[in-house]
Order: sequence, then structure tokens, then C-alpha cells
Amino acid sequence: MRNGARRLILFDVDGTLISTQGRAGRALASAITEVLGVSAPMERYRLSGKTDPQIVFELMELCGWPRERVAPHLGRILEAYLSRLDAALPSEHVNVLPGVREVLGALAERDDVRLGLLTGNVQPGAALKVERAGLSRYFEVGAFGSDEEDRNLLVPVARARAAARWGQGFEGSLTVVVGDAEADVRCARAGGARAVAVATGGTPTEVLAALGPDALLPTLADPSVLGALLDGHPGPGTD
Repeated sequence: MRNGARRLILFDVDGTLISTQGRAGRALASAITEVLGVSAPMERYRLSGKTDPQIVFELMELCGWPRERVAPHLGRILEAYLSRLDAALPSEHVNVLPGVREVLGALAERDDVRLGLLTGNVQPGAALKVERAGLSRYFEVGAFGSDEEDRNLLVPVARARAAARWGQGFEGSLTVVVGDAEADVRCARAGGARAVAVATGGTPTEVLAALGPDALLPTLADPSVLGALLDGHPGPGTD
């Protein structure tokens, strides 16, 4: 790229890189029950795109608990969740989604790309998930739900860590956010980054398209994926 600029590509975890087939959500619900003695209404709640602290607060709001009542217990809930997650996610129960290994391998070989995570998971949960998936080696930096409850604040966190790691800023379109949910696209926009949406997490393609991502792919196995990530070429589903 011109002037030696490198692109920072930040990947969401759940629904983008991997699927835990609901095991992570059940682990969090179990942790809430242990700490607060309340059955979390998971059947009425959509996890996709949310940060872990946001999920806890919103689930408990559905149960009639105000934020100030839940906040003193958040640390214990997340600690209990991480313990359950460790037990619930042996490697064989983590599904790496189509194209993920191939695209990460191809990007890792380039000297004009740096890779990171941008996820609503708290950092230890994200680390556990990518480790069990065999993907840890690709990610040296990241921004997590343990950094900010508001996902829209995470792009600057990831950029700052990338700048500290590699000695270069990644402003504007030099940062790309890849994710499967509406919140991923909104997060990219809030941070002034490019947004690449992938329809592998259950969000309907038309819903993602309505947000106007810079590229929209059915999966990361799509033949146009490297063009979408590196050159800004739109994938199918965008006009």
C-alpha cells in the first residue's frame, strides 16, 4: 500500500469465526442463575452483536432488575461464566465457520496486513474460544467487551493497541471490521472504519444489506473475500 501503510483487519468471534452452538449462551445463563438466583429469559433475547456486560444487564432488565442492582454482581457473574465456558467448550464443540482457516492463513502471509479481534466477549472468553478453535496464533491484539460495554467504542481501543504493537496508526479505511451482526457494521461506522459483513451468524442478509456495509459476503469462503477485505471490492449482495 502507499507509503508502507498496512491494513488492520478486526474480526468478530461468534458467528463470524466460530459457532459454539449455543453453549456459550447457556454458560452465561447458568452463571446468572448461580449468582443472582434468577432464570435468565434467553428465549426472549438475541445475543448477537452484544457485549457480555451488556447481555447481563439487558437480560436482568427483562427480569425487572435495574442496572444499579445488577452492577455490584457483574464481576462474580462473569467469573462464574468463564468457569462454565471452560468446561462447556472442549475443542470438538467449537465449530470453525466456512472459509475462516483459509482466509486467516492467506492474510497472515501478507506483510501489508495486521490481524486482530473486535468482539463483545470479555477478553478471557474470547481467548478461550479462539484457542479451542485453533486460531489463537493469528491474533496479537484485540478490543473486547471487558474494555467497553458499548461496542461502538471498541475500534479506537483496537487501533491504540495495534499502534502500540506495530508502531503505526490505522486510521480511517486502514481499519476493517468484519462481523456477522448489525452491531458490527454500526461499530465500524462509529469508529470510521470499513465494514465487511458476513451472513454466517443468523442475521438475515437483507438486514445486513440495509445498513450499507462496504461489502457483504454469504460466508468467508466466498471467492471475493480477499478483495472485499483488502481492496474494498464489494461482495455479492451489495450494490
